[in-house]
Amino acid sequence: MLARDILATQPHLTFTIYDETALALRRVTGLGFQQVLTAGQLVVHALRILGVYLIARGLRLSTAWSLLVAAIFSLGASVVGAGNTTIELEPVPRTFSFPLIILAMGLIAHGRDLAAATLASIALLYHPPTVYPFWAVYLCLALWPADPAIRKRRLWGFAPLFCAVALLLLSAHCQPGAAERQALFSRLDPFQVELQRKVAMFVWVSMWPLRWFEHQLFLWVAALVACWRIKEFAGRDLKFVLFGFPIVGMLSMPASYLLLEKLRWSFISQFEPMRALVFLPIVVIIAGAAAAMRAIAKGRYVEGFLWFVLVFAIPIEPRVLHILWPRPSAPLMVRRALIVLLLAFCAGLAVWAETRRIRGSRLMLATAALLPFFLLPFFGKVNRYQVWNTAELARLAAWARTSTANDAVFLFPDADLEPYPGIFRATALRAVYVDWRSGLQAKTFKEFGEEWWSRWQKTMAAPFNPRHLERYQGLGIDYLAVQSDDRVPGATAVYENSKFIVYRLKY
Repeated sequence: MLARDILATQPHLTFTIYDETALALRRVTGLGFQQVLTAGQLVVHALRILGVYLIARGLRLSTAWSLLVAAIFSLGASVVGAGNTTIELEPVPRTFSFPLIILAMGLIAHGRDLAAATLASIALLYHPPTVYPFWAVYLCLALWPADPAIRKRRLWGFAPLFCAVALLLLSAHCQPGAAERQALFSRLDPFQVELQRKVAMFVWVSMWPLRWFEHQLFLWVAALVACWRIKEFAGRDLKFVLFGFPIVGMLSMPASYLLLEKLRWSFISQFEPMRALVFLPIVVIIAGAAAAMRAIAKGRYVEGFLWFVLVFAIPIEPRVLHILWPRPSAPLMVRRALIVLLLAFCAGLAVWAETRRIRGSRLMLATAALLPFFLLPFFGKVNRYQVWNTAELARLAAWARTSTANDAVFLFPDADLEPYPGIFRATALRAVYVDWRSGLQAKTFKEFGEEWWSRWQKTMAAPFNPRHLERYQGLGIDYLAVQSDDRVPGATAVYENSKFIVYRLKY
């Protein structure tokens, strides 16, 4: 069905078992991909919460306080510059890999090195770039001087890693369908550099604005200070985790600059080492919440309140400094800042009541844990993930799937940079001639990037003009799907709803 779609014929998941696992689950359960992937997301999200809870317990927080930390973490946070989040809503490979790393961090906090390494090895099979910070920290931990029994226990953790690497290489060798091999040990040519700077600016640190660096530096300092404040409550293994991950995250920026922008190593743009920056907000939230609770328990109420302010600011606004010092001319930021202050006060009051064993303190903790899930979306207008899979798009996909040829090719000429053509491809099982999001695969395949850019220039670079359809003739496009505002004068639509109009191109 997608034989004429360049994205579907250039699979970029060679070095992952994502495809194989999804296919196996579909065959075993008899369910569709959406059902099995959604179920998997629910499972790994639960494992992520368990991991945060174990880390909090490793800091010797009570059960109630640890649950509050896990609840705050579950609010999620976007990572400025790196292009990822602490909680992924799309069922992509890192969605299944990242929660296993969080759980592995929690297991290390309790001395379960082999179990943690096994989970990290499974995570490697799903998405290797997500896992490298864990193994960098774990290697330092394993080499650190310790009793022979402890060192032996840590070294055994590399056994599942070697097995996972072997399985990954075998799977990559046997995987069919790749029309172009990934160039892992080559240098980017000038065209690739220019193209990647257009479609994947976040990978090129030299293109970042100064405020992104300020944000990352602020989070890094906050993470280290928070870890320092609670270091007496963490064991040696957990100290390695809490201090090590932010350090790896910060080092990923100069490493990416050197290896990608100076040496032009093609593998780096595919690997995206700066995704390790996701561990900065993670450590700030966990260690900051723990520091707030410890400060309040010791009577340092102002310090505890300030830590909670920072902890709640991260989920509500990716650019934390904008909400900590909001401009009066930005009313939404002022409103969000007030919500952060309210949430910090409620959490601080609940922790204080728990330390004083005041009646109803557990109810106050539960309220502090659940209140953000209502305040942030309704009053803070926090909508981190815009819903593109609308009812109109679903009806268009259903029509295309039942009323057009299997090998039909669609183009959304007025979609610009929006992602909904890709959703149409997945739900309608019809080829899309070109769309912006598929251009990200230019980081993986050189020939794909050249073909994608050629198609984009022919059809999408100039604004859509409904009076001039001749530019789309002779390209192998069967249908144009435009938004209702871009109706083509004098043309007869083959399908129409309140959002989309479809025209059949004549050859």
